[in-house]
Amino acid sequence: MKALLIDDERMARREMRRLLEAHPEIEIVGEADSGHAALSLLPTLKPDVIFLDIQMPEMDGFEFVNAMGENTAQVIFCTAYDAHALRAFEVNAVGYLLKPVDPVRLAAVIQKLNDPALSSDAEATAQDEPPLRETDRVLLKGDHRTWFVPVRSIYLLQSEGNYTHVFFEGGKVLLPRSLGTLEQRLNLPIFFRANRAQLINTRAIIDVAEWFSGGLQATLASGDKVEISRRQAALFRKQKGL
Repeated sequence: MKALLIDDERMARREMRRLLEAHPEIEIVGEADSGHAALSLLPTLKPDVIFLDIQMPEMDGFEFVNAMGENTAQVIFCTAYDAHALRAFEVNAVGYLLKPVDPVRLAAVIQKLNDPALSSDAEATAQDEPPLRETDRVLLKGDHRTWFVPVRSIYLLQSEGNYTHVFFEGGKVLLPRSLGTLEQRLNLPIFFRANRAQLINTRAIIDVAEWFSGGLQATLASGDKVEISRRQAALFRKQKGL
């Protein structure tokens, strides 16, 4: 597969070249230090996959994707920020890698390039995993560290497309699992689906207030405020005797 690297930092492009040396199925056919420069290369290089930074001057990564038009190259975002994951998958990105790029995660994304069915297979495998108990401890792997945390210490899960931010006492990680899949494994009385994008640990709630349109707003011990949708608020009131 022919690859184009787009990043305004030369060292970042050099590091991606180094990491891709372990993947002979990827041939780097060009580099660009801006979205505008990359657009001029597309007709000639015809890349199959683009490794794309998000925060770049003049044209950011999302603006570049919009400007690609009908180009069929698959996009893998490589960024230092995790805040754009949901938007990345809304534009059908194949992967979302956080810098410094983890070679293991890079390999997993390249596997998806070779066989897109792997992403759905991974979800199916996850759904077959046994449900967790409140007394269990789980391994949560971040980019630079792995935590072994009690299930009860997880206080918030927040969807980011096919990924989920997991917040727990002492840190947070971005997992390559959908919120629905994780909710199945955390099928415990202490966890409650507050809205389409968030699952909360009710033991972490310190205050509940009336909110717009019949909903509720829960304040967690961490200081996070979570809106409980109107439909879920009715269930919450019934379960908690409000």
